[in-house]
Amino acid sequence: MIERASTVALELVSGALLMSLMMVTGIDVIGRYLLNKPLTGAFELTEMLLGALVFASLPLVSRAGGHVDVDLLVSSIPSRIKHALNILVGILSAAVLLFFAWRLWILGVKQFADGAHSESLGVPFGLFAMFGAFTCTLAAVFGLLREFRQ
Repeated sequence: MIERASTVALELVSGALLMSLMMVTGIDVIGRYLLNKPLTGAFELTEMLLGALVFASLPLVSRAGGHVDVDLLVSSIPSRIKHALNILVGILSAAVLLFFAWRLWILGVKQFADGAHSESLGVPFGLFAMFGAFTCTLAAVFGLLREFRQ
């Protein structure tokens, strides 16, 4: 139930981020070319929204098993070994994602302590680092759950 609720929440967040990205781009283009007044901070906002969208989508891709797989020799491997190999890759992927989450958390704490923020809009960078840490953790959990359920 918690997994499903978090998936729905991430789908809503991803959709909202994508819609925001499209609106910022549209408003900036209309303002720039029709009104000769571009949206202030549009480039900066686009960068932040795109980064947040990538991180918000990462757990969804992990849950669906949508990562790119290269399986040149998999068809010749017995199914037991294939299953064990999938679990091993799932554990390794989760470990890497948890390492990323740990480093992003540390970065976010440092950015909050330093008061790091975007140049034109003043958005604190620590928020994005913490969001990335949270979603990397979710991606690791979703990936492990997926591998151990199969």
